[in-house]
Amino acid sequence: MDAVFAEAHQRRMVGPAESASVDSTGMDAGSRSSHYAWRTGQKRYALRRWPKLTLACHNTTHLLIDAIVSDGPSQDAPFFGRILKKAVRRLTIDRVLADAGYDAESNHVIAREQLGIRSSVIKLNRRGGRRWSRSRYRRQMYRRFHARVYRQRVQVESSISRFKRRLTCSLRGRSRTSQRHEVHLRILAYDLLLLAG
Repeated sequence: MDAVFAEAHQRRMVGPAESASVDSTGMDAGSRSSHYAWRTGQKRYALRRWPKLTLACHNTTHLLIDAIVSDGPSQDAPFFGRILKKAVRRLTIDRVLADAGYDAESNHVIAREQLGIRSSVIKLNRRGGRRWSRSRYRRQMYRRFHARVYRQRVQVESSISRFKRRLTCSLRGRSRTSQRHEVHLRILAYDLLLLAG
């Protein structure tokens, strides 16, 4: 993966101040299709636990920077800091975008204060109770949310869709360790296909 981004830097596909997005998606475990699981009455079991990918994507090139494999369903927000810390090792991120699933003051703090990212645009999750957030960055999102900038988050959804279409959404590995290795190999193959194109 480091070699992929070294090549992208060399080709000037990425620069010193880039925009990235974070999102998550579910994968199928094993070769059995969702339709087969439904027809055989196993759909309910299949949905109980599945491999979940949290991905960081370069918005301009659609290169996948890195991924974390975990058990789904689960909350998105706790994985934001982990994936971002991995992503900044490969790419100089100036702005990060994420949907309401990642809305937490701690995620803004990690991005801006710990990792030195200039801007974190995370859509507010409208919670009940107090109208105004007391926390600094979430209040900033309430007062002046950059909707035009946030629309670029669609790039990560486009990348995930292309990733699944090209390399399928089914993982053959049974254990989380083998699935983790498989996911990283697939991401490498996906990025190499983008570089080749």
